[in-house]
Amino acid sequence: MTAYAAPLRDITFVLDNVAGLAKVTALPAFAEATPDLVSSILEEAAKIAADTLAPLNQVGDSQGARLENGVVRVADGWTEAWNVLVEGGWNGLPFSPDHGGMGLPNVLNTAVHEMWQAANMAFTLCPMLTQGAVNAVESYGTEGQKALYLPKMVTGEWTGTMNLTEPGAGSDLAAIRTKAVPEGDHYRISGSKIFITYGDHEMVENIIHLVLARLPDAPAGVKGISLFIVPKFLVNEDGSLGARNDAVCASLEHKLGIHGSPTAVMAFGEGEGAIGSLVGEANRGLEYMFTMMNHARQAVGLQGLAIAERAYQQALNYARERVQGKPTGWTGAGATGIINHPDVRRMLMTMKCQIEAMRGLIYSAAAHVDVAHNHPDAAERGRAQMMADLYTPLVKGWSTEVGNVIASLGVQVHGGMGYVEETGAAQHFRDARITTIYEGTTAIQANDLVLRKTLRDGGQGLRGLLQDVATTAGAAESAGLAIGAKLNAATATATACVEWLVGAGKEDPRLPAGAAVPFLELMGILVGAQMMAKGALAAKGGGDAFLAAKLVTADFYADHVLSRVDGLGQTILAGSAAIMALDESQL
Repeated sequence: MTAYAAPLRDITFVLDNVAGLAKVTALPAFAEATPDLVSSILEEAAKIAADTLAPLNQVGDSQGARLENGVVRVADGWTEAWNVLVEGGWNGLPFSPDHGGMGLPNVLNTAVHEMWQAANMAFTLCPMLTQGAVNAVESYGTEGQKALYLPKMVTGEWTGTMNLTEPGAGSDLAAIRTKAVPEGDHYRISGSKIFITYGDHEMVENIIHLVLARLPDAPAGVKGISLFIVPKFLVNEDGSLGARNDAVCASLEHKLGIHGSPTAVMAFGEGEGAIGSLVGEANRGLEYMFTMMNHARQAVGLQGLAIAERAYQQALNYARERVQGKPTGWTGAGATGIINHPDVRRMLMTMKCQIEAMRGLIYSAAAHVDVAHNHPDAAERGRAQMMADLYTPLVKGWSTEVGNVIASLGVQVHGGMGYVEETGAAQHFRDARITTIYEGTTAIQANDLVLRKTLRDGGQGLRGLLQDVATTAGAAESAGLAIGAKLNAATATATACVEWLVGAGKEDPRLPAGAAVPFLELMGILVGAQMMAKGALAAKGGGDAFLAAKLVTADFYADHVLSRVDGLGQTILAGSAAIMALDESQL
């Protein structure tokens, strides 16, 4: 497997020129985030990715996590790697100093996690979910809960989980059956949860489970779900650990990929009942859990980018080294790597330009979250939150789908050697596959974009986003960039689709639902093109090869990726009625 090297110049370029890091660090909340500190954070995170996490990626894949006599064992080196993060305070990077965090921007944390996810996705799921759990407790917990749990969760001395899914309740959370019975100042939790990432492990002394459950008098459906903190070990008032709680790992799933990440079946209350405490108000648990879920959705979208970057680096190095045949049109002396075969070059360029587009989209979404939570002006906070809400399904849905395509292309570049485990290309492909599924499938993200965030306001929010894209397109066209006019034309197609969705929803709700995934892909490609245009505007007139390459990749994206918008538009506008036209018996 090729060693991972963090693309620091690319990351810095996007932070500075596409995501608008300077506008974020200008906010009073981030006064400490100086350029020197940002640079130092990125460089040190890159070293951890390359030296600590990446060497363990294949180790985790081959050894996996295992359950032995009731104890979940992680792969060799996992615990030591976790201690590196704890000792450096890395888990606390985006959290308030009031709880022991660094108080730095979410967008910077996103850049750090891109490197770590690329280096070792299975490992980095643990800090990813712990940060999500911190967000939920920080947002909705009582002052007592915050004081008891946050200090050690922020440092990473304790980790956190998200417990939603049950055997009979996957995406349909209304079907949750886990119970919470009041008992004095706490609750007794009983039920089973499945697919719980890092539900149990030996890297830390305590695990804080956030669990969705129903109170005895809860209303039916999603309106009757409450959220509870259920620690692996009970925590005394002074912060010391008490008795073992009745929350155990019943088994571990055997998976296609991310073998190093323990995916647990959790049993709560097999004995006397697990002790838990209510978070916030009763029957508002799903609302609270969405704080974790939205964080996780952006983070999983980041995994799509990260695994794509890792697969691209692997494919690029292999293409340089592998000599096979004489490329069409090759005029150089002697043998050359397959990198000079036109179709291999096409695959590499397809990988490279979409990685750049995804990075721009994901970092921009993270920056909007920073503004939404920290800008002193309420109107600016509201606008940023609207953009973050619209970007989230694109980040999660489009980026993970593209990540799968790029990981597959990585195997293809390797040819037969990509299909065997020896090179490591197959691991990236296997690891990537889960990203379009967990934290809400691509269809769920598409339904969120279309049914909730387009139809509910009659397309008003989407029109605002498209106007923002059009502004960038106009600037690029005025600057003489080829992507500008093509982006303008694609924006017109997207606008027509929005108007069709709004009208079709009134005619037959199945029409926009059937068109949702193609529309998500269209919007991902479109906003990705906006990011490429922003990068090209910043690179125009630059004096080195790195900046000149940005102009070439923007042109390639416009010709080979943005051009798909027309076909997707036709699919949406003309093809949606055929989706449900065939009788079920004829399928």
